[in-house]
Amino acid sequence: MIASVRGTVIATGPDHAVVEVGGVGLAVQCAPGTLAELRVGQETRLATSLVVREDSLTLYGFADDDAKALFELLQTASGVGPRLAQAVLAVHTPDAVRKAIANGDTAALTRVPGIGKKGAERLVLELRDRIGPVAVGPDGAAGVTSGAWPEQVRQALVGLGWTAGQADQAVAAVAETVDGPTPPVPVLLKQAIRLLGRTR
Repeated sequence: MIASVRGTVIATGPDHAVVEVGGVGLAVQCAPGTLAELRVGQETRLATSLVVREDSLTLYGFADDDAKALFELLQTASGVGPRLAQAVLAVHTPDAVRKAIANGDTAALTRVPGIGKKGAERLVLELRDRIGPVAVGPDGAAGVTSGAWPEQVRQALVGLGWTAGQADQAVAAVAETVDGPTPPVPVLLKQAIRLLGRTR
């Protein structure tokens, strides 16, 4: 079991990073929010979970051990595999996932591509008693604060290979769609990538 990797980031893509550890480049599948924090040429530590299949070995990477633990817990629910578990963490922060499950908030869970109403209800039923403590912010909500998201998304886009100008345009376009509570940074980053994908 590879529990974590520490090394130099030598490449990033839309859904993965390559981390060189002891002269070996490891391809690590990461959600957009995790990729946003990585910089090519800089050292990083990723908590990792190795998923073994008959025909493949896939390493999933996370910014911290908390996200990794939740990724592994989600897969204990029936019908949830590693890709769906990672999709949950791409849309919501770990605290937001815990809050949604603890409160039976199926509407939040169905915002994840691949989870319908029945799937969300099953997640709540199977994991509510095992989800652990739920962090609550001063306004009673868990999640990412809105203050720094434009810079986080901009840096992530530049790190993924777009120019600063393209990143600025995408951030401005995404900002126009934000009405009310600001979505988590990974959601905003996915919107920006989708916009830039049309212009390539």
